[in-house]
Amino acid sequence: MSDAFIAIDWGTSNRREYRIEDGVVRATGRDDRGILEMAGAGYEDAIAGIRAALGDLPVLIAGMAGSNRGWREAPYVDAPARAEDLAQRLLWIEPARTAIVPGIAWRDPAAPSVMRGEEVQLFGAVAAGLVPPTALLAQPGTHNKWVEMEDGAIGRFSTAMTGELFALLRDHSILSSQLGGEIADGPAFREGVRDAQSRPLLSALFGTRAAGLLGYRADADGADYVSGLLIGADVGGAAVAGREAFILSDATLGGLYVAAVEELGGTPKLIDTVTAFVAGTTLIRSLTR
Repeated sequence: MSDAFIAIDWGTSNRREYRIEDGVVRATGRDDRGILEMAGAGYEDAIAGIRAALGDLPVLIAGMAGSNRGWREAPYVDAPARAEDLAQRLLWIEPARTAIVPGIAWRDPAAPSVMRGEEVQLFGAVAAGLVPPTALLAQPGTHNKWVEMEDGAIGRFSTAMTGELFALLRDHSILSSQLGGEIADGPAFREGVRDAQSRPLLSALFGTRAAGLLGYRADADGADYVSGLLIGADVGGAAVAGREAFILSDATLGGLYVAAVEELGGTPKLIDTVTAFVAGTTLIRSLTR
């Protein structure tokens, strides 16, 4: 009989489910029942519903369901950490049936950071041969991660509030009227990436408004430029010049990081997140058997 199980990527806003058999996805599900929508209740019923849809199988959960705002808190594993460390520290809700993958903490008082869910993709990317065991990886999103993989282990990592800051500026700042357009790689985005290396970020952000008022830049280019500033500051802080940088992301957001890495002298490679997640959960499950 094949080794079948259900892997759940349970995020803050969304939830994705995968029925995996021998490392291959056979069925999927997706909805908006992230931990904010769950509001701390109804997880047992949700799991029963997922099993009804995808099969009465063991369940392995990654992501924010294991946070202090989720179902049950799965204590962090300290970095440097390997996949075996996570497998040994699973939080079992039902013995041999339902478990939550712990997150990882980088305990540096000067630059602490934590992750939940990203660790599964990181280990999976290495296990699937998508990235080498020692590599620099980025995971763009609301809170972008920069991670140094060291011989297959998650080493030092940091988190940048890049996506969240853009959303705050778009929705609640004096720049709102200039940030409504779709974002794409182009001259304005690349200009923002370069300016983030040579101008103070806070001054450059206000300069976006001034450039529009004084006719130096069209307001229609504002979203591209500000996105370039923020992503440029993010990528610039990772010192990518002369290095390969593996970008775990979808093609849209990941494409912007690819452009910024190229602009700053690095060599970007875009990696599919679903493939990495499936490989990571399959690896962790195999280490528990």
